[in-house]
Amino acid sequence: MTDAPVIASTAVADERRLRDLRRMKTVALALLGLAAVVYALTVGRDGGWAWLNAAAEAAMVGALADWFAVTALFRHPLGLPIPHTALIPTRKDALGRSLQEFVAENFLAERVVRDRVARAAIARRFGAWLAQDAHAERVTAELATATRGALHVLRDDEVVSLLQEVVLKPVMARPWGPPAGRLLDRIVADGAHHRLVDLGVVELHAWLSEHDDLVTQLVLDRAPVWTPGWLDERVARRAYVEALKWVVDVRDDPRHRARLALDDALGRFAKDLQTDVATIERAEALKERVVEHPGVRDGIEQLWATARTVLVEATEDPDSDLRQRAKAGLLAFGRRLGSDTVLQGKVDTYVEDAVGHVVATYSSELSSLISETVERWDGEEASRRIELHVGRDLQFIRINGTVVGALAGLAIHALSVLSGRV
Repeated sequence: MTDAPVIASTAVADERRLRDLRRMKTVALALLGLAAVVYALTVGRDGGWAWLNAAAEAAMVGALADWFAVTALFRHPLGLPIPHTALIPTRKDALGRSLQEFVAENFLAERVVRDRVARAAIARRFGAWLAQDAHAERVTAELATATRGALHVLRDDEVVSLLQEVVLKPVMARPWGPPAGRLLDRIVADGAHHRLVDLGVVELHAWLSEHDDLVTQLVLDRAPVWTPGWLDERVARRAYVEALKWVVDVRDDPRHRARLALDDALGRFAKDLQTDVATIERAEALKERVVEHPGVRDGIEQLWATARTVLVEATEDPDSDLRQRAKAGLLAFGRRLGSDTVLQGKVDTYVEDAVGHVVATYSSELSSLISETVERWDGEEASRRIELHVGRDLQFIRINGTVVGALAGLAIHALSVLSGRV
């Protein structure tokens, strides 16, 4: 169904070409007929009629010669199997190979393509185009459409299986201990974990400050049954105050003993993950339990389903934050690409290298499409189609042949008169 408009459009275009071809053939044939009538009416006459007769005679010769030449391209003139006629039906394969060689040498040569791409200033022109709001919006919409299409095509079970193959299996194949130990060792050495510790201590202090009754109640619940209630309350209150004071000390003192002890413990653990066999084995056992847990696959499925839903909704809404950010990013990139000559040079170089590589590697395959396509054509059908497309213009050869022949006839007759032979 989707090909119907294309077929209808092609049929209409072919009808128009056929009408134009027939009209030009009629014009060319009419000129030949006119030359023949003039020749017949002036044959044997003297004076000015002789000049007209010579022109008409030469015009007929020119018209017939060019008719033969044009017709010989597509068929045998008058159906006679004259050698070297009907060139397209009988030698289409050779013509296809010659056209292939011509295209490969003159259009798909790496030097030619690189030079053309270099002179095209693709980066600057594309940047100027992309920097326009309407164009950035169009690119964003096309990207959103392509993303939705890809998301609808992908099946959940296939995506989950792919993630397991690409992510989980490589994780399982590599040991966790030494890499994790090296990472943790670098984190401790750089003090990168201190901010996380600060955040934890601050949050703990805030929680203790807001839940003093809960802390004291926990202490009271664990007090011995034989101690007096007033003593339990004082102990619980004292425990809360000391805990809060200790947390404040840890929060405010970067060199607190608890912090230093944590650094030392993390440092030892990082070394053990790299060198201690027992620690490495425990890390591997933990890895296997995590990866092989049935909840992991369920988690991946749920994560993918959520991500897909969010992406589909974001790409469908033109005002979504994702699409607006994408559009803003494209506009910014377009403006920079249109004005930054250094970036333009880099992009143009990348494009030249990519196109040059494609041409150098696949030029023979690309150009072979010409000869392979021509070889698959039926000779008669190919001749008909080519004549339909270029035959109208070829009729001008016949028309020009008639006119030039007439002029040549006049010139020859003039020379004959001047030489005294007529």
